[in-house]
Amino acid sequence: MNDTQQLVGALSNDLFRVASLSHRGANTGAQRFLLEAKRWAGPLHDQKVPPHIANIANQVFLKNDSPITLAEAEQYLMYGVLLQNYALHSLNP
Repeated sequence: MNDTQQLVGALSNDLFRVASLSHRGANTGAQRFLLEAKRWAGPLHDQKVPPHIANIANQVFLKNDSPITLAEAEQYLMYGVLLQNYALHSLNP
């Protein structure tokens, strides 16, 4: 497993957690995992990834500290799926 695959996979997992916790109303937990997601999204700027993956990482990294809305939670769920698919299918030889 290479560095890019680890970063994308970790970001995907944390976005799944953000979405799940937001939908359950656990806003404090969702905010905590969003902070972790930002930690993974930042280093992706230095990796060679397709523009749509870089765009997802950038949007997560730039998210402000305002509460996560349900619409954002659904968006993070979709991002998690896209990132997971990329990590599993595009980065494996």
